[in-house]
Amino acid sequence: MVGEEKMSVRKRLSKSSKHAEGKEEGQRDCTEESQETPSNGQIDLKQLIAKKIQLTAEAEELKPFFMKEVGSHFDDFVTNLIEKSASLDNGGCALTSFSVLEGENSHRAKDLRAPPEHGKIFVIRRSLLDELFEVDHIRTIYHMFIALLILFILSTLVVDYIDEGRLVLEFNLMSYAFGKLTVAMWTWCTMFLCTLTVPYFLFQRWARGYHRSSHPVVHSLLHCFLFVVFQIGVLGLGPLYVVLVYTLPPASRFIVILEQIRLIMKAHSFVRENVPRVLSSAKEKSSTVPVPTVNQYLYFLFAPTLIYRDNYPRTPTVRWGYVAMQFAQVFGCFFYVYYVFERLCTPLFRNIKQEPFSARVLVLCIFNSILPAVLILFLSFFAFLHCWLNAFAEMLRFGDRMFYKDWWNSTSYSNYYRTWNVVVHDWLYYYAYKDFLWFFTKKFRSAAMLAVFAVSAVVHEYALAVCLNFFYPVLFVLFMFFGMAFNFIANDSRKRPIWNVLMWTSLFAGNGVLLCFYSQEWYARQHCPLKNPTFLDYIRPRSWTCRYVF
Repeated sequence: MVGEEKMSVRKRLSKSSKHAEGKEEGQRDCTEESQETPSNGQIDLKQLIAKKIQLTAEAEELKPFFMKEVGSHFDDFVTNLIEKSASLDNGGCALTSFSVLEGENSHRAKDLRAPPEHGKIFVIRRSLLDELFEVDHIRTIYHMFIALLILFILSTLVVDYIDEGRLVLEFNLMSYAFGKLTVAMWTWCTMFLCTLTVPYFLFQRWARGYHRSSHPVVHSLLHCFLFVVFQIGVLGLGPLYVVLVYTLPPASRFIVILEQIRLIMKAHSFVRENVPRVLSSAKEKSSTVPVPTVNQYLYFLFAPTLIYRDNYPRTPTVRWGYVAMQFAQVFGCFFYVYYVFERLCTPLFRNIKQEPFSARVLVLCIFNSILPAVLILFLSFFAFLHCWLNAFAEMLRFGDRMFYKDWWNSTSYSNYYRTWNVVVHDWLYYYAYKDFLWFFTKKFRSAAMLAVFAVSAVVHEYALAVCLNFFYPVLFVLFMFFGMAFNFIANDSRKRPIWNVLMWTSLFAGNGVLLCFYSQEWYARQHCPLKNPTFLDYIRPRSWTCRYVF
């Protein structure tokens, strides 16, 4: 490593010396040219303009190579710096969650699992879009989206004025979607208070009694059973009961269900990261029990991460203007999505011709749905993964703002899955993928990947089924079959730009398929209700037989 660094330094010095020599030669040429100027002191303007054009062309040719080299060297520098800092923290040995299992008897070394601080490393860093928006070219794209929102608003107002003869400022669709919001809010408060008290109390009771228990295995199994009952019975079935009994509208359901999933993942991370510390302390016969404080757990429940740590890197101050701007952009995205539905989606599905379900209708629906689906995809990403998480990170002075990476540059679906939502990906990687490999050894990597895909697909389909009040496994099929296939076909070995084009094309088409199928089914169930629906009616597609929609 040191030798390579010395060689790179020598190469840079040699390049800089060559650059200096070239610069001196250029200065000599300039002096020679100045000496060749006419005696009357006038400069040949045509020659000067030609020289400027030549230098500009050379600079433009060198610019992309320069930016590419700077970017690659900067990425390598940051990666090496993080690895070195981790190795220093670990006493000169950079351990990972599985480095202790790579011995000859790795399948018998499960009790030597690395402690949680050897997993994900949190560092102070800004979100990628915050850095990109400082570039005028990138910020112009942001301005283009704002201009498009203004046109959507004007289009809606003009059409309503022509049709109704007045300005219609009623947000009927949004008021319906967020109906019964008070029920959703007190449900969230109940879920949060339960998550704050029950897992912490169970873990604290188990940790303090584990050292003194004469039957530690029975003691652990009892508390594990109580924790699983809490996760499934209280956090799992409780919010689901409220959503179904009170018949919450779609947006209110999304609030409850997404928070339910988030709190379940948070509670699991808290227990998963702290149990090995207690076991290690008991093995070393330490007098102190490593139980986090309530404040540390409370901070974690609000922090924009699903990986528990006792402490996170913190920024020195809170920029309240930045917080207000992020929340304003979130509300702006809500209105943006409303106008996309109002102008592009509702007329398409509500006024569609009354004709039977056919391939022609389906193909036209999919292609007409691609544009609004793509806009909704971008707005959802920007509103939640950037604005919402950055607002809470700023208020909590949470330093690590890498909630996503440059997923738009992905040339493979495997890279897209890793970079689209880093927060959820980290949880799946450390607690689903790596724990699966730890339990079944490293020989079953494909099975571990399949298990992670299955868990993610089931959770996504569960959220959509509950929030839309019908089961239509389009997302599950796309996720498990097409997504899994693309993950192996378009893997990390594909680096050419054509693969980025294919990734975007399939992503656009897939979102169009989702919006088309789920919207058709939604309007079919609105226009073709059943008097006494059975359980099979909730899982049988209504859009295939309802003629009032088509």
